[in-house]
Amino acid sequence: MLKNKVAVITGGTRGIGYQTAKTFLKNGAKVFIFGTRKETVEKALDQLKKEIPNSNAEGMYPDITNFDQVQKAIREVKEKAGRIDILINNAGISSKDSFYEYTPESFEKIMNLNVKAVFNCAKAAAPIMKAQGGGVILSTSSMVSLYGQAAGAGYPTSKFAVNGLTKSLARELGKDNIRVNAVAPGIIETDMFKSLPEELRKSVTEGIPLKRLGEPQDIANAFLFLASDLATYVNGEILSVDGAAMV
Repeated sequence: MLKNKVAVITGGTRGIGYQTAKTFLKNGAKVFIFGTRKETVEKALDQLKKEIPNSNAEGMYPDITNFDQVQKAIREVKEKAGRIDILINNAGISSKDSFYEYTPESFEKIMNLNVKAVFNCAKAAAPIMKAQGGGVILSTSSMVSLYGQAAGAGYPTSKFAVNGLTKSLARELGKDNIRVNAVAPGIIETDMFKSLPEELRKSVTEGIPLKRLGEPQDIANAFLFLASDLATYVNGEILSVDGAAMV
């Protein structure tokens, strides 16, 4: 579905980002994963090569909250691959701190990585996409971007901002054949959830009509659809992939 496409995936070393990189590689794309550290990027690349021996993957580790570093890395991707067809802004952090204990520094940190970095990557990639005749910019939002959450106000705030940026860029960049969408995952099966007691896991899934947590592959599949030619008229959407979770 992505034959000869070039994709950049931030936060691509684990979880949803890693599974998306793997899915894109299986569908013929050349993938550049961005991570926070050289060691984690190299570890992810080694694992991808083991799982997909002939895969075409490379990695970088710019500070995506720093526009100059992002622009340098994006330009390097363009020089190496000749184009950038897909950007996935997946890197992010969450928080569950009480508002009474939330510090300005914590709020700034989460906004820098979850919002500023999304802006930086899109800002660096969009001119390249425009010059080549189009592209796709996708971001990882969250179900809490639609409903909020009971603690950790910075996280849903940042994801509300991602939704706003997504819809605004979709309207502005559409004329340049750049589609902009986001995926809003629900509760996803992660190492943290796997370690929870069975009773707690059961209570978490009780409000999900499908009676299961989502898998990273469920989100990777949504990104694959939105990045592919099957979604050429999908623009400005926040696609919920949450099993119709009852929040």
